[in-house]
Amino acid sequence: MSGKGLKHVDSHSAIHEAALEEARELNGILGKLVNDNQMDKALEIAYIAVEHWETRTLRHADAEEEGLYKELVEESPELKDEVIALTRDHDILRFLVKEIKQSLETEGFNRGVLEMLHTLVHVDAFHNQEEERILPHH
Repeated sequence: MSGKGLKHVDSHSAIHEAALEEARELNGILGKLVNDNQMDKALEIAYIAVEHWETRTLRHADAEEEGLYKELVEESPELKDEVIALTRDHDILRFLVKEIKQSLETEGFNRGVLEMLHTLVHVDAFHNQEEERILPHH
């Protein structure tokens, strides 16, 4: 069974919003560091951003896939396609985080990393909106 927080729309939404707001703040800090040409510090913060995505968002995504999503489909088989789409969003987030990590390790920090971090925020915001649209039917 999934935790009560994952099934309760308001608390689930709060989990998403907090993680997304933290990611936006990290991106803002990175943007300022890039403008100030502090690339060494930007590299440090970029690694913190990757860790944030791994521990906050992707770990949450794993929990959703292992519990909530399976339960949703069992209880409401008509949601199967939507759950597949939500899982695909998670896969896109995982792919982007992996790309960012590889880029940081091979090339260091650059504007492309910041662009991918901004993309993560946009994909996750869309994903959260779609998930919250489906959850009330649950």
